[in-house]
Amino acid sequence: MAIAALAVFCAPAAQAQDITPDQKKAFEKVIRDYLIQNPTIIREALTALQAREEAEKQARQKQALQNRKAELVNDPAAPVAGNPKGDVTVVEFFDYNCGYCKRVWPMIGALMQADKKIRVVFKEFAILGPGSLAAAKAALAADRQGKYLEFHTELMRARGINDRAIDAIAKKLGLDVKKLRADMERPEIEAALQKNYRLAEDLGINGTPAFVIGDTMVPGAIGPEQLAAMIAAERAKKK
Repeated sequence: MAIAALAVFCAPAAQAQDITPDQKKAFEKVIRDYLIQNPTIIREALTALQAREEAEKQARQKQALQNRKAELVNDPAAPVAGNPKGDVTVVEFFDYNCGYCKRVWPMIGALMQADKKIRVVFKEFAILGPGSLAAAKAALAADRQGKYLEFHTELMRARGINDRAIDAIAKKLGLDVKKLRADMERPEIEAALQKNYRLAEDLGINGTPAFVIGDTMVPGAIGPEQLAAMIAAERAKKK
């Protein structure tokens, strides 16, 4: 009865115009009563909707990964560590004030030491406030003095990031602080950060950390076993 009522209620516009207000109320009551008596239908519909939306999201992400692959792995503005000619590239989006990013950094550092075929691309994704933005600019400015990885490591170890901390790290690493500060305001650095924001938006990345290996993206912190499995899977694809 409810299905038949729904079919009539959802009829084409020309046919629906023939339905009287009383009939409309009757149809709505039948449908309402049916849903109340069979509430699992609503849950099933919501589950199906969520599954469809997730599938569509993954399809969009996969297409974006293909379309933006060159920008992901070979952007000259993005710092690179590990083996520049490595067979597998690990791309990380991160924020220096992100606790999870700080936790996974030792794992990434250990990975580069243990696997000499790994190439790591750093995507500064400053989303946690002014301190994060200043840190990202400082790291990219440090790259202009050949000290990106060292500066990155110190920022990941720092508990609180502010101007004093940035200057202290720069002095500790023997950088020209005056040049660092000037470079932080260069339009090229701002352009690099804006490019990362746009790229993250296209990929559906809205938090940190986020990793991309090949055509696989993992939002959130990952463990060494999961990371190793992803790298092994990517290597296997290339054989």
